[in-house]
Amino acid sequence: MSSYIEKIKSLNEKREAPPLAHIHNYGCQLNVTDGEKLKGLLLNMGYGITEIPEQADLVIFNTCAVRENAEERVFGNLGFLKQYKEKNKEMIICVCGCMTEQSCIVEKIKSSYKYVDIVFGTNAFDKFPSYVYNIIEGQKRVYDTSGPDETIHEGLTQVRSCKFKASVPIMYGCNNFCTYCIVPYVRGRERSRAPKLILDEVRSLVNDGCKEIMLLGQNVNSYGNDLDKDINFPWLLRQINAIEGDFIIRFMSSHPKDASKELIDAIYECEKVGKHLHLPVQSGNDDVLNRMNRKYTAQKYLEIISYAREKMPDFSFSSDILIGFPNETEEEFLDTLDIVKKVRYSNIYSFIYSKRTGTKAALIDDKITYEEKQGRMQRLLDLQREITTEDYKKLVGKKLRVLVEANSKGGEGTLTGKSSEFVIVNFDGDSSLIGTFVNVEVTGARNWAVDGKICTT
Repeated sequence: MSSYIEKIKSLNEKREAPPLAHIHNYGCQLNVTDGEKLKGLLLNMGYGITEIPEQADLVIFNTCAVRENAEERVFGNLGFLKQYKEKNKEMIICVCGCMTEQSCIVEKIKSSYKYVDIVFGTNAFDKFPSYVYNIIEGQKRVYDTSGPDETIHEGLTQVRSCKFKASVPIMYGCNNFCTYCIVPYVRGRERSRAPKLILDEVRSLVNDGCKEIMLLGQNVNSYGNDLDKDINFPWLLRQINAIEGDFIIRFMSSHPKDASKELIDAIYECEKVGKHLHLPVQSGNDDVLNRMNRKYTAQKYLEIISYAREKMPDFSFSSDILIGFPNETEEEFLDTLDIVKKVRYSNIYSFIYSKRTGTKAALIDDKITYEEKQGRMQRLLDLQREITTEDYKKLVGKKLRVLVEANSKGGEGTLTGKSSEFVIVNFDGDSSLIGTFVNVEVTGARNWAVDGKICTT
């Protein structure tokens, strides 16, 4: 890989001005992290970075395959690129990521988007520089259809978009095969990073002033299953918590089938771990969960919620909820509303079921209309807004420790951040506080956030 990087860098240095590259990341935070590594490779190859695709000599679409509308956006944006390439014949267009691990997508690009130069999957960082070099040297098109492998590429330069918040992948892939999900097919099987490498990376980030570490994986609770028997995710949380420095630890995603009391104990006992858990329930009905192949029941899910709340009454949960799984009945949907009422999530990420070719659920003849699903979605959102508003009102008068993230929509002099419980907090303050922790007293509540004022004592 390094030889191709040097060859491209040498070619680019001979140009009158450094060529520019543009990266567009779609989807999850793992994709964003992959995009940061691609940006590092591009900088090492002598490219500058631009946010404007029509200015770029090299464009990368780093794609997501979780939902159909994400794929439609990619194809729509690819269509726009055609006019830019007609003006700049030397523009290199790359499509990579989860979408390109599906053979039907690759065939569509081959037949309908012939101006795309490079197509590669989720784990071809080591080959990317050679693909770019081959195109520069005159090769017409490069298609890597080798599929996901078990390689973990360490030591790549990562150009992070934020100095005080960083995502750290701890594992890749998924073994769960939920019947609606394409991820195991495009990301491959679970494989854990070595603990030392994770700890060294976190330690380096903290030493550089990072205040929030987000641990990433398709199912972080499975971390260590492929390593020594004494290594698991709660153990890793404790090791990271022991690193010196003032920072907060967060993680996602967490599969309920592996969410243990040991995990809750680790969260409770580690003062740096945020007192919040994103625990996707997807449905509150056992029959639907079984058809989804989720491998837990609503009762088991609620037992984890109860255990956490017994230790920490203010412990907050958020969730993913899938509306309109094929042939979900009204009664089954009502069970989902019921579990939302019992858990009282601080936030939910709800989606209408999107058919994914290649999954088992895609073979089901779904008799529920889209209009029915939209109606259920609205009922769910109305319920969640009511719950969040009620619960956030209970925070008025309390003090929250907040990591200040940015100016709020109010502009200069107004700030926004998140508490340990992952509550969005808006308050007045100077932008110099961005990237620091402040204590905020809650003064008001909305259905998605709270307002407050900085504590002076």
